[in-house]
Amino acid sequence: MIRTLALATALLSACAPAFAACSVEIGGNDAMQFDRRTIEVDRACTDFTVTLRHTGKLAKNVMGHNWVLTTTADMPGTASDGQKAGLAAGFLKAGDARVIAHTPMIGGGESTSVTFAVARLAAGTAYTYFCSFPGHWGIMKGTLTLK
Repeated sequence: MIRTLALATALLSACAPAFAACSVEIGGNDAMQFDRRTIEVDRACTDFTVTLRHTGKLAKNVMGHNWVLTTTADMPGTASDGQKAGLAAGFLKAGDARVIAHTPMIGGGESTSVTFAVARLAAGTAYTYFCSFPGHWGIMKGTLTLK
């Protein structure tokens, strides 16, 4: 019995990368909060998908949310430069190479997603995700790590 259990455990461990969670759902509300502070991306994933749900009721032009991923070092500049771009551009500067991935801006009750190549992430690099709507990025953020 113990030998069978040990064999089953070893097989499950060996197969773990095949069952890597390569997606996550995250919610943003009318109080400018994400419902997750951290996201872990398994390096066994080829692509990773983030689905953003706006769990609030307010419209996009009042309380819009998006999900933007940059290195932690690039986040303040990316967010600051994006303010000038306006709502139609999702408060992101067009062609900003510092942006690894982002969703469109959405309003209350809406959802959207983005898929990006895990190969764009580097082990040991600090990543931050945030909402680029003006005034949100200071508190509506979290960390993403490659594991």
